[in-house]
Amino acid sequence: MKYLAVALLLCALLSLSNAQCFHQLLKAGATHCQDSVDGTWHSVGSSWRNSVCMDCTCEGCCSAYSTPRSFPDDCMSVFNSVACEYVVHKKDDPTVLCPIYAAVGK
Repeated sequence: MKYLAVALLLCALLSLSNAQCFHQLLKAGATHCQDSVDGTWHSVGSSWRNSVCMDCTCEGCCSAYSTPRSFPDDCMSVFNSVACEYVVHKKDDPTVLCPIYAAVGK
């Protein structure tokens, strides 16, 4: 009963976060699962990052990055799909990074 209460508490805390996640059921006795994006197969218990920057296990995936929501007006955010991150820089000078005041995800 104590473990059930802890599990419910953890589930409630997860739902309060801004993470972009999805969960999937693993069939009983399964030894491998397939990434729904890339179609690659992975052994149960392993973790991987797929081609759309999601960190995954056989039980589900979560975004591997945060999305900037608040930064100065003279700045812009650009997603780097290789590094799986947003970079916020000045609109007129990409070499000057800007502060991020708020972000969602991860």
